[in-house]
Amino acid sequence: MLLSELAYKKIDREIAKFPADQKQSAVMAALAIAQDETNWLSPEVMQEVAAYLGMAPIAVQEVATFYNMFHTQPVGKYKLTVCTNLPCALSGGETTAEYVKGKLGIGFHETTADGLFTLVEGECMGACGDAPVVLVNNKRMCSHMSAEKIDAMLAQLRAEGGQ
Repeated sequence: MLLSELAYKKIDREIAKFPADQKQSAVMAALAIAQDETNWLSPEVMQEVAAYLGMAPIAVQEVATFYNMFHTQPVGKYKLTVCTNLPCALSGGETTAEYVKGKLGIGFHETTADGLFTLVEGECMGACGDAPVVLVNNKRMCSHMSAEKIDAMLAQLRAEGGQ
């Protein structure tokens, strides 16, 4: 088994939210739990989730490849998503993206050599008034990202990441 007992307990809690004959309704939650544990959704992990939910592996893969919060290729420990959609671009999103690229020495859809950071360009995050924004691992929204705030965020993540 590729996932821990704890991950399966979390998945079971999600499955319990649906009628017994509709376990597959928990597929998005199960994939999120699996990704939190493994950092990305390998074909083997997706197959394991499919088996657990009683789904065809291709059906799980279709979900994982449709939504941009799921990673079907290895990513860094911290995925940084910079919103560059038009409202954010007009409020510093593109400048922020260029600054982060320079600080990390990578472009969009690249990972730092130490495996710590992956940078991606994001679409609207619904926080246009807080632009520029950076989303960390699809969970933590960082608003009004100045150069100083970016430097502090990167330093904090490096410290948390053991680098």
